[in-house]
Amino acid sequence: MTAIDYQQIIEQLHHSLSAVEATGETADYIPELAQVDANQMGVYVLDQQGRCYQTGDWQQTFSIQSVVKVLTLCMAYSELGTALWQRVGMEPSGTPFNSLGHLEHEQGVPRNPFSNAGALVVCDVLMGLYDDPLAALLGLIRQTSGNPEIDVNPVVAESEKSEGHRNMALAHLMKSLGNINHDVDDLLDFYFNACSITLNCQDLAKTFAFLAHRGRCPQSDQHILDNSQSKRINAIMLTCGFYDEAGDFAFKVGLPGKSGVSGAIVALLPGHFVVTTWSPGLNAKGNSQRGLQFLEAFTTETGQSIF
Repeated sequence: MTAIDYQQIIEQLHHSLSAVEATGETADYIPELAQVDANQMGVYVLDQQGRCYQTGDWQQTFSIQSVVKVLTLCMAYSELGTALWQRVGMEPSGTPFNSLGHLEHEQGVPRNPFSNAGALVVCDVLMGLYDDPLAALLGLIRQTSGNPEIDVNPVVAESEKSEGHRNMALAHLMKSLGNINHDVDDLLDFYFNACSITLNCQDLAKTFAFLAHRGRCPQSDQHILDNSQSKRINAIMLTCGFYDEAGDFAFKVGLPGKSGVSGAIVALLPGHFVVTTWSPGLNAKGNSQRGLQFLEAFTTETGQSIF
């Protein structure tokens, strides 16, 4: 079997995409993100043997944004197990990431943990499990990435808080329906800080490597999740990781993945690789336009997907 030349493939795809001016828009509803140059693009691939391949602006740091929802979910799921699903569902929503639409009808139980409402519930769970949930989350990311310097960008967190009215509305609605246990202001502080954790494409790939290794972190050789839990997290990433564009992502890319409005995307093929992209220009659904184009071409060129 011929080895796949990941380096050549990602360089060619990066060159072709970068040759065309980005048409996506940065997330202007978060003032700090609106200032980022949308023409930047970084790519990093980490294979199962620990070999790495990178191109473009892969060393540029960015806030993790909604990609963090996978990690908070892993923390809550590893502690609570199936009891977690009493407070948050696992079905695709078919709605934008910040929708309030179904919540009142469904008694404050979000359809999945990757919507903003679902992530707020998961953060509320973590607040009941840890004295300092943000420190625990940072500890997990530093452990899995192998980078002890990863931290919150307080400027981004404050920028999110200044315009976080819809998240406040989501939290207060769920609080009124009995699915938020902690003080809403404290919950939002944790959530905004979690979304503002800053890293680069390499850090992000290493952080998510445990989900390509049956729940085992190759950096520390510790199990973050068991094999069954890892399988289920990957399944939710595939079906819910891109909100109302999740079906399109599964159809075109065919990998479990998660996006963030900073332009970050992480995707993986269990037993093979983790790939991260960062390009701040977003499409109408709030996902990185160039990142999606790259990943569709990447799985086409390599012939590697879960399908």
